[in-house]
Amino acid sequence: MTTGVELILDARAELGEAPVWDADAGVLVWVDITAGVVHRTDPLTGSDETTDVGRSVGSAVPTTDGRLAIATDEGFWFVDPSTGEMEPIARIDAAAGVLMNDGKTDPSGRYLAGTKDAEASRPIGSLYRLDADRTVTEMIGGVTLSNGLAWSLDGRTMYFIDSTTYGIDAFDADPKSGAISNRRRLVDLPREWGLPDGMTVDAEGFLWVAFWTGSAVRRLDPGGNLVSAVELPVSLVTSCAFGGPDLSDLYVTSARIGLSNAQVLTEPAAGGLFRCRPGPRGRSAKAFG
Repeated sequence: MTTGVELILDARAELGEAPVWDADAGVLVWVDITAGVVHRTDPLTGSDETTDVGRSVGSAVPTTDGRLAIATDEGFWFVDPSTGEMEPIARIDAAAGVLMNDGKTDPSGRYLAGTKDAEASRPIGSLYRLDADRTVTEMIGGVTLSNGLAWSLDGRTMYFIDSTTYGIDAFDADPKSGAISNRRRLVDLPREWGLPDGMTVDAEGFLWVAFWTGSAVRRLDPGGNLVSAVELPVSLVTSCAFGGPDLSDLYVTSARIGLSNAQVLTEPAAGGLFRCRPGPRGRSAKAFG
């Protein structure tokens, strides 16, 4: 168990999600999905710059030209965080009743983002891939709640979480084309841990998985075995990412959506951004484009 978890931003996000470290800017990029807000948080100064994109936003990633690429229910957009100016990239052909959820770039800089059923009960979501030439490919269909994404150290295995299945699936991944194949179950996760949500991989190839209603991020070895856990003072833990100058800080997002007034009183930091130093280091995220 890791101690020393600190609240670095009392954001009170409705649905914080998809943290990614922007090494060039020295900030953590993350989103409040239902509020439609993109955050750029500087852990050194405590400043938090926000951009309201005017629609639900599932994730945001740095790009090679200094802007952000975001994934919304209508498709992918560029956003200039300094001006708020938006430019459409590509639309997605999504089913009615779905919302964009988690997303991130793969080791080659392609942007992957998935949708979920708004009721979290029907397999009508998908996982999409946006390439640098702005083409969009549906990679996985029949998804109920698209969530965590991560890749092995050699980039040849992609890990994926459809939360309602309570497990992590693995795919063979082609680093050159971005194609995936040979889906199989890596591990079934105990339901008492909570709903598996966002995910990252450290520099040793171990998985870090956030658990919704589980108050924790758990570290699993590449075979899916539990190694350690980081406990949080909030129940709705959504995702995690390594960052900081040496990539040894683990940042964790959370939510407060759906909590009763009584629950908020017992979890006043719900929706906050947390940080700890669990020991292992992470890997740099690739910018889109």
